[in-house]
Amino acid sequence: LTINNDSNAAAEYARAQTAIAQVDYETAIGHLDKVLAAQPNNPDVLNLMGFSKRKLGDQSEALEYYNKALDLQPNHIGANEYLGELYLELKNVTKAQQRLAVLQQACGNCQEYNELKEKIEKYKATQG
Repeated sequence: LTINNDSNAAAEYARAQTAIAQVDYETAIGHLDKVLAAQPNNPDVLNLMGFSKRKLGDQSEALEYYNKALDLQPNHIGANEYLGELYLELKNVTKAQQRLAVLQQACGNCQEYNELKEKIEKYKATQG
């Protein structure tokens, strides 16, 4: 993460990551809001905000954060994976597969690609 020598934002981002690891998404959002106040166009922060919102069930806000992250950095690996997962939650396999294709271009056979691919395959298996 590039926090541009902003030690405050870096500390808040680290606290947000800790909160996410502890499945405390409300706390994470509080920390991420502080980072976004300083760096509104940081795709890593926007991605984690989208993730936290999605985990709290706020799919429309999550979508906005993921899309903003991808507007800034179209090949952002995390945002593409998580957006694909959100599309599966929204039962839109086609759009999830589009994110998978972007991941394949961006990182080949990386962990994020494989995780999303597996989730898409599981989803399809349960829909038939």
